[in-house]
Amino acid sequence: MGAQEEDTKSSTIGGVLPVVEVASLVEKAKFYTSLCLGSTAILAVFAFLFLIPFVVEPAISTILADFSPHAVACVVTDHVYAEGLKNCSWASCREGCTSAALRCHQIRVNYTRLMFEEFMAKPRGSIPWDMPDTKFFVNTEGCGYPPRVNCSDFAKKYGYSNMGKIFPCYYSRTNPETVVARYSWDENLRHLVLALVVPTVLFGVSLGVLCYWYCPPMGKNCGGPGRNLIDKYARKE
Repeated sequence: MGAQEEDTKSSTIGGVLPVVEVASLVEKAKFYTSLCLGSTAILAVFAFLFLIPFVVEPAISTILADFSPHAVACVVTDHVYAEGLKNCSWASCREGCTSAALRCHQIRVNYTRLMFEEFMAKPRGSIPWDMPDTKFFVNTEGCGYPPRVNCSDFAKKYGYSNMGKIFPCYYSRTNPETVVARYSWDENLRHLVLALVVPTVLFGVSLGVLCYWYCPPMGKNCGGPGRNLIDKYARKE
C-alpha cells in the first residue's frame, strides 16, 4: 500500500498523471462531447424544420416554375399603391413572407420572350409584346426580408417616374403570367442543397457518434463471455 502511494506521488511530481486521473479526464471529455453532439442533433432537427417553409419549399416551387434562364425585356404599364387587407389581395413585394400585407405595391408589366439584349438592339416599337398587363414580383416568392428585400426601393426602381423604361426580367415557362425581377438558377439550387445537406449531415454525424459510443452492437457479448443477447434470454431446455 505504501509502495503504491509512493509510486502515485512520484508520478505526479514527475509530471505524469496517474492512470485514474487520465481515465477521469477522458470520461469528462466524453460526457461534454456527448452533450454537445446531442445538442447539435436537436438543433439540426429544428433548423431543418425551420428551413422547410422558408428555403426548401420556395426553392422547389421555383424549380417547378421553370423560369427563363435568360433575361427578357419588360416595361411597367401600371403601378398602384394600396392600403388595407381588402385592397392588397396580391402584392408585387412584401417584407415578410408569413404575415398578410396591409400596405402593398401592385405593379404590372408587358414582356416579350425575346432576350433583353436582342430586344434592345431592335428599333423601339418594332417588336410586339408577347404578354400584356402581367403581375410583376420582386422575386420568385414575391416576398422577403430586409435588407435583401426592400419594397420601397423596389417600387422606386420600377414604378413611379421609372414607368415606361425597359428593363430585364424573368418569366415562368409553366405559368407565363408570373414575371420576376430577380432569378438565379445557381443561387436557388445552392440554397436548396445547403438547406437539405447541412442539417442532415450534422444530425447524422452527431447521432452516429453517440450510437457508436453508447449502443453496443448486437454481436457483442452481454453478461459474460460466450453469452450474447439472444443466448442470455433464451429458454433453458
